[in-house]
Amino acid sequence: MITTEIEYEKAQSELRDLQDRLARLQREHPIGENGLTKAEIRKLIARLNEELAVFEGSEEARTSPST
Repeated sequence: MITTEIEYEKAQSELRDLQDRLARLQREHPIGENGLTKAEIRKLIARLNEELAVFEGSEEARTSPST
């Protein structure tokens, strides 16, 4: 779970790297080849997106004015 700004920035960087890697794999290998590798990368991307969303939500809750 992401709990600090530093972890958030690191996760964003990791997400960009994974997305680049997935795009490269999709270009270099036809459909059906390396499916497991692509699926694993997609899972990592999904997990990071979820963690980033949770952190962003908690940051928003902490910084929004009380009503």
